[in-house]
Amino acid sequence: MPPQNTIKSRHDAPKNTVALMMKAPTCTLIRGGRIINPASKIDKTGDVLVESGVVRAMGKKISAPSGARVIDASGLIVSPGLIDPHVHLREPGHEHKETIATGTAAAVAGGFTSVCCMPNTSPAIDTPELVRFVYDRANLTACCRVFPVAAGTKGRLGREIAEIQLLHRAGAVAFSDDGDCIASAQVMSRVFAAISQTGSTFMQHCQEPTLTQGASMHAGTVSARLGLTGWPRMAEEIIIERDVRLLRHLRSPCHYHAQHVSSAGSIDIIRQARRDGLPVTGEATPHHLHLTHELCENYNTVAKVNPPLRETIDINALIEGIADGTITVLGTDHAPHSAEEKSLPFEDAPMGMTGLETALPLYVEALVDVGAISWPRLIAMLTIEPARLCGLDALGLGSLAIDQPADITIIDPKATWTADAASTVGKSKNSPFLGRKMVGRAAMVFVGGVPVLDRLSDA
Repeated sequence: MPPQNTIKSRHDAPKNTVALMMKAPTCTLIRGGRIINPASKIDKTGDVLVESGVVRAMGKKISAPSGARVIDASGLIVSPGLIDPHVHLREPGHEHKETIATGTAAAVAGGFTSVCCMPNTSPAIDTPELVRFVYDRANLTACCRVFPVAAGTKGRLGREIAEIQLLHRAGAVAFSDDGDCIASAQVMSRVFAAISQTGSTFMQHCQEPTLTQGASMHAGTVSARLGLTGWPRMAEEIIIERDVRLLRHLRSPCHYHAQHVSSAGSIDIIRQARRDGLPVTGEATPHHLHLTHELCENYNTVAKVNPPLRETIDINALIEGIADGTITVLGTDHAPHSAEEKSLPFEDAPMGMTGLETALPLYVEALVDVGAISWPRLIAMLTIEPARLCGLDALGLGSLAIDQPADITIIDPKATWTADAASTVGKSKNSPFLGRKMVGRAAMVFVGGVPVLDRLSDA
């Protein structure tokens, strides 16, 4: 197990140590890789020495201590451990879809060393006891670090504000009613005010409920052809616009984060809010950068997600928003469902798709390969930006720094592989990207100095 003193929590929560196959940290010299550490604006070839669970040294021609494993990272990218601020681990209550154990195994396979899990479990994560339950289960079963996001309202019902201060002290790293929007402006305003006192973030599931009742996909030509109720863009845009206006009237607005943005109009609203100096950020997912509503043809339930897949104009706006800094965070919205659930008729099937294991190459293809952003910016959006969003930077996560936790992802940017159900380590297989050829992959992953993924030795 990694030494507990490598993480100093700012909460009274249990230390988020991880099971990590019950291995001890190893002494490892990562030699000759392209070190990209956006937090310190480093992008250069060099060595990283990992010892006693922390980064001990970085630079040129570091000598390997006696007994250290030496990894030749020539041609590889050495990055801070990737962080996903938006995953569904389904535990407690929906373990037939995913568990903390299987979901974090999928995270590590995708190169992630930390994940923030959403509270739409059963029961919802809306009490300090349930926040501690997540930490306890992670300590026993997880392959990477797990940080719970707590509900903003009791039961995620949008009616009564949760005990924000107590949840924060218990270790909740952010707040959200993800899966549902807080429809009441009055309740939303009270949640914002309470969260602002903690210095934390509210992550909004942007869905105006009266405009989406009975809707199961994007409102467009495909939904009309299939005879399905459509989900308009303005259902997302109205909530972001409302929330921005609420924030403007708060003396001390909390950090507001729009989850899984899907609409071109939403980008415009977030862009203006940021120009006005409001603490507003947005998030993009792999599927909203690659797929359109046309994938729902023939009532394809694997393509049914929330918010829905939209059109090329929306994809282009998302990429533009990422390129100009409007969207600062990338998250998978990893949403596993069983095969039986996804085999239901389209209108009855649950929304969501898995994403942890395929996210990295899909981001590279959508953003780096087309020249929208550079590798350092991509790494920033997967490390220090989500770390700051959820306060994990205060724990030394999201960057490579001397005497800080050795959470490291080594990336092979030229690795070619095919995603398939047989090699998927998560419990559910509901991904439209299975069978797709991918370029780029995590070659090795360390959490607290422990190697939890090693494709270099398997090569």
